[in-house]
Amino acid sequence: MKYPEMGSSTIEWKSTFPEKEQIIKTIVGFCNTFGGKLIIGVANNGEIVGVEEHVAEEQMEHLDKMIYESSAPPIIPLVHTQRIGNKVILLIEVSAGMNKPYYIKSLGMEKGVFVRLGRSTMKANADMIEELKWSSRGLHFDLSSLYHTTIEDLNMKAVEDFFNFHKKKQTNAIDSILSSFNIIQEEHKKKYLTVAGELLFGKRPEKHMPEAFIICSRFSGISGRTAIASQDCVGTLFEQFEMAFAFILKHLHHSFIIQGKKREEKLEIPEIALREIILNAIVHRNYHIQAPIKIAIYDDRIEIFSPGSFPGPINASNLLSGLTYIRNPGISKLFRQAKYIEKLGSGFHNLFHSYQDWGLKPPEVIEGENYIKCILPREKQKASPKSDRFTEEEKILNLFNRLEEVTISDIIEMLGMARATAGRRLNILVKAGKLRKIGSGKATNYRKK
Repeated sequence: MKYPEMGSSTIEWKSTFPEKEQIIKTIVGFCNTFGGKLIIGVANNGEIVGVEEHVAEEQMEHLDKMIYESSAPPIIPLVHTQRIGNKVILLIEVSAGMNKPYYIKSLGMEKGVFVRLGRSTMKANADMIEELKWSSRGLHFDLSSLYHTTIEDLNMKAVEDFFNFHKKKQTNAIDSILSSFNIIQEEHKKKYLTVAGELLFGKRPEKHMPEAFIICSRFSGISGRTAIASQDCVGTLFEQFEMAFAFILKHLHHSFIIQGKKREEKLEIPEIALREIILNAIVHRNYHIQAPIKIAIYDDRIEIFSPGSFPGPINASNLLSGLTYIRNPGISKLFRQAKYIEKLGSGFHNLFHSYQDWGLKPPEVIEGENYIKCILPREKQKASPKSDRFTEEEKILNLFNRLEEVTISDIIEMLGMARATAGRRLNILVKAGKLRKIGSGKATNYRKK
């Protein structure tokens, strides 16, 4: 019998009781991320193997005390057993902590902070620890003051053009707008630019935030050893976006089609996908990390590296759920004001669906150790003998390139299929041995074999 939930950033399976240190690492990782549960008695393939009841009872007597005494700030877990069929499993559950960062007391904060990245528990580096401190205080780095700036560092002409100041306004009215959009902060009667203000309207953003820029490179072949062209995109974030977008367009293939009497140009990949992935990298990156965004163009793909892990509860498996968590509210608000962003949570939806509509291989989104990498394929998906579009079954199977499991509701929402059609296609894929059906009724989900 299989356990009904897949291993993920919030669920970890163990067939037997791990060592004490491994248990506390996992629990600390859960508390520093989104919470989760460590399930003992489930094998790596999801098969429920169970644990001996007397062993589970013995462990329950001291696990909560061990975790409490080994962690700082102290973590109080929920430890309990569950019977599934004739097997007993033990669960250790914790919520996302409010006093991050949590760490293993014996290792100290420098070496004892752990986080969950996908299914793995990773040791946090200094940048991760700093971001955990900010998030636990409900603060956002892009809204913080840059104390080595003054109001003189603000490009007032750019501000006036952005907010359409056609007539000269009173100083207090302008200050009110600057404050409401978190462009400036006033402390002790002194005005400072915020990180967002500097990056979007500073005269020279690279002076005060030298690593907040984009490196674009075009490589020969598919290995990245020989650079044909490169460009450092500097200036404001608006300028960086336009420069990076233009660089990529310059190095992609273009074709021309005749529509009536007009000749229209078509890019080899959807322009909306390119636009959305650059915007996501700029708007949602971790600006506390002193590293640039990197864009690499190869013969068969484009790779975009953005500093920082996914913000909040977002991860690689729920990108199409419409879930939105804003790491940089000041930057995001100004990009929406500038009409670069239309709807929150639509970026990855537009990315994957535009690729699917064009019959291209689906993009990949990978969460690494404090970076997100997105790969946009340049190769066209092989067309089926009957059509140059994906069949409905192929569209469903393509969802598993980024999701571990799907429900019929996911298919209805993501692919726009009618419920009856989705049900028929899923039954075909199950009978063909390509999908496995788990559960029944509303709890039914499907996994790829």
